[in-house]
Amino acid sequence: MQSLSTKMKSHKNPVEMLRNSTIGMYVYPVVTPEFSNWRLEQQAWRDSAVLFDQSHHMDELIVEGPQAEAFLSHHGINAFSNFDLNRAKHYVPVTPAGHVIGDHIIFREREDKFILVGRAPVSNWLQFCAAYGNWNVRIKHDPRSPSRPEGERVLRTHYRYQIQGPEAPKIFEKMNGGPIPDIKFFHVDWINIGSKRVQALRHGMSGAPGLEVWGPYEDKNYILSTIMQAAEDAGVTLTRCGSRAYSTNTLESGWIPSPLPGIYTGDGMVAAYRDWLGSDSYEAAGTIGGSFVSDNIEDYYTNPFELGYGFYIGWKKDDFIGKEALTKLKDSPKNRKKVTFEWNREDVLNVIASAFEQGTPYKWIDFPQPNYASSSADRIEKDGQMVGMSMFNGYSYNERCLLSLGVVSQDVQVGDILTLKWGEPDDTAKTSAEKHKQAEIRVRVSPTPYSAEARTNYADSWRTKAAE
Repeated sequence: MQSLSTKMKSHKNPVEMLRNSTIGMYVYPVVTPEFSNWRLEQQAWRDSAVLFDQSHHMDELIVEGPQAEAFLSHHGINAFSNFDLNRAKHYVPVTPAGHVIGDHIIFREREDKFILVGRAPVSNWLQFCAAYGNWNVRIKHDPRSPSRPEGERVLRTHYRYQIQGPEAPKIFEKMNGGPIPDIKFFHVDWINIGSKRVQALRHGMSGAPGLEVWGPYEDKNYILSTIMQAAEDAGVTLTRCGSRAYSTNTLESGWIPSPLPGIYTGDGMVAAYRDWLGSDSYEAAGTIGGSFVSDNIEDYYTNPFELGYGFYIGWKKDDFIGKEALTKLKDSPKNRKKVTFEWNREDVLNVIASAFEQGTPYKWIDFPQPNYASSSADRIEKDGQMVGMSMFNGYSYNERCLLSLGVVSQDVQVGDILTLKWGEPDDTAKTSAEKHKQAEIRVRVSPTPYSAEARTNYADSWRTKAAE
């Protein structure tokens, strides 16, 4: 089978390869696009309660064995000294050069067993690292469900649901048969859902507090019906959220879900990794979309400081992949910072209006989420000079505006008005980009998280650190 390395050799550079991928739109699989409509589904996490079905769109990796903790600590930036049983962390691995590969949520189930959940780049990297370093660990990989199952039955190891919103606690009490334990943020405890005893993570993705529950996939239908009945018994309207609205929830809470994995350059283990990765992997088949085009793939990379993850770093650990590089990057004035961009209403309406006129329109803005690639990179300019990059975008019915998340240079301030270049600068082979022309959209630099709820009510996370 061909590898990522051999595929890269058939292209001018990795950017050209990824910009011309024909894989199509990034799909959130299996879950129906809308249960009611995406506007009401977005509104539910702000005003009442929402149920997310997270059973299908993420990889799951189980890592266990005598060296499980040492293995994960060595390959992630996080401190593990405070990682007790029944806790979770936002786990971030980087390359030896300090470039972010991706992120997972990691749960500690036993002293020697961890479950990681997230997008493919981290799962792929850890599977490679387990073999590359000859670690005494066992790994079970349950990849995300097929993007287009074509009617075939889909099975996973675990179901995964999240319930959140201001009315959610009433549902928790009903389905538990009484008050639930006082679970701290990003801690795990056991609760009842009907006759089933399940694990629950205190979490919240869209700016509202909630619980994420999981268990054996064969229990999925029972768990769903019990949750819905508990909501009815509690007198709470629990809105099921489809895949269209689900992907936008991060815009209000400020997590960038798809930074480009920084693995297309570098020698040593990263070069060996490219030889190991298949030509059909996420990293080889994914797309870069947007107005920013550079011949240097490293211009699309990010480091933990730029994404707000610097305080995760376990500097006291003896060694971990990327430690030396991150030490040098720590106080670099070249590090960008994460912000939210609020798109100008008139400019957005002008782009949409072009689709109703003759001639070549501007790039279509799909609602609620106009991302049309695995990773996005739109130019952010000030006086014609690039000062940042917009990386994930979508429409918030709660805020009544288009928002995007990205990074800007340190001298950019909240309140500054900048320009976002929208649309590809030239024709690409990607099937998700119709023939169009570029538009300039004014954007106001805003806080991250954008939602005041997320900025003030999350505990001990990068969200609150960013708001301090």
